[in-house]
Amino acid sequence: MSEHTVPQDTARILVVDDDPTVAEVVTGYLVRAGFTVEHAADGPDALRRAGERWPDLVVLDLMLPGLDGLEVCRRLRSAGPVPVIMLTARGDEEHRITGLEVGADDYVTKPFSPRELVLRVTSVLRRSRATAPAAPRAVLRARDLTLDPATRRATRGGTELPLTLREFDLLAYFMEHPRTAHGREDLMRRVWGWDFGDLSTVTVHVRRLRAKIEDDPARPSLIRTVWGVGYAFEPDRTEDPAA
Repeated sequence: MSEHTVPQDTARILVVDDDPTVAEVVTGYLVRAGFTVEHAADGPDALRRAGERWPDLVVLDLMLPGLDGLEVCRRLRSAGPVPVIMLTARGDEEHRITGLEVGADDYVTKPFSPRELVLRVTSVLRRSRATAPAAPRAVLRARDLTLDPATRRATRGGTELPLTLREFDLLAYFMEHPRTAHGREDLMRRVWGWDFGDLSTVTVHVRRLRAKIEDDPARPSLIRTVWGVGYAFEPDRTEDPAA
């Protein structure tokens, strides 16, 4: 599939959920909000419908029969750019984080407010439509870390780091803004592009990033915890026993 662009008129939303009640409620609220909505009850049907007419955004349940939401998201993203909002079970942190890592733009936990979902859809669409080609960014270096935003490649001591999409973006933001305390709300807004969400998502990604770039993740020296604020990237520190 080639280039997919978001039209300037009514956005088309593909809702993928095998629960007919959830699908009916979500579809109803989105239609009343002015969106054109199509429903798929499983993964294969979602991919078929997307192939026939590319959606502007996908609302995707994680737990689907036949082909789960994570695989559907991977296949959609390999076919072309499309914003994805995942529906996850409350407390299912591992699947939620994995969903973000495979490219989901946002998530909503069940049970959820349909009005909140409409707000998320509107917010994600607004961001996707406002996206413009970014100016080339310089290669970033700190200690033994090198990060190239253009190639999306990061190395430590010459060895490539296996960073997920979110981990790479988080590290890039830290390296571009060193020695500054960043609140989790600020990181969520600037790195994730979210105006609201579960702040534990940031905490989990910081923990995973530390495991890949710190000599001792239990005593981090690069990503320091600033108590009562959030985190700071400190390329000049050698240890942080209080982090």
